[in-house]
Amino acid sequence: MSLRFWPVFLRNLLVWRKLAIPSLVGNIAEPLMWLVAFGYGMGALVGQVTVVGPTGSVQVPYILFLASGSICMSAMQAASFEALYSAFSRMHVQKTWDGIMNAPVALDDVVLAEMLWAAFKSLFTVTAIMGVMLALGISHSPKLFVAWPILFGVGVTFSCIALIFNALARGYDFFTYYFTLFLTPMMFLSGVFFPLEQLPVVVRVVADWLPLSNAVALIRPLFMDQWPAEAARHLAVLAVYAVGSFWIALALTRKRFAK
Repeated sequence: MSLRFWPVFLRNLLVWRKLAIPSLVGNIAEPLMWLVAFGYGMGALVGQVTVVGPTGSVQVPYILFLASGSICMSAMQAASFEALYSAFSRMHVQKTWDGIMNAPVALDDVVLAEMLWAAFKSLFTVTAIMGVMLALGISHSPKLFVAWPILFGVGVTFSCIALIFNALARGYDFFTYYFTLFLTPMMFLSGVFFPLEQLPVVVRVVADWLPLSNAVALIRPLFMDQWPAEAARHLAVLAVYAVGSFWIALALTRKRFAK
């Protein structure tokens, strides 16, 4: 890989600028509906939620609890969607990758550019969502500035994972398995909608090592104006998922183009 990934990234940015507003609306509409429906609707019934933080158990409003988890979920979904449907269109349907590689750009550079582009789109999405959350007064913690680079890392992690399935796919229908069997269960096992302490012990052990669980564990305390406990472990888990998944995605993509 080389710095030649950068023109590929800029190419995606220039194309996306033409559809930036519809893309932004599509990416933030669903998370905001989740936030309003569950945060304000169910939040009125639930009231306060007990969260185990670095300083002990703390009671927080359910809307804050949900917001801090749903913004991680939004980063996951935005990065996954871009690294699956959009990247597959450029790779397989439109043959954009083939055209790019006629220039002195290697396949590895294209894959790296796609990964970073998906992470950037997820960051753009969560920035807009965070702006709405700030406007609603859900949290005004200055530590949210630290959440911004962490959410970019979450986007990198899930774009790397999604590129594995992009390399294996033969059509758009294949991605249904990824969303249904991987992302959706992770949403409900990662502490987005309810505390992980509510899960059975065996399930909790598995959930503790899911990438989304570690992302939520990093972001939620920042919404509560606290520093996350065991931050190094959570960052290490995300890094291992990102590096390992990118290596696998790169190997599978090379194999696909070698045929």
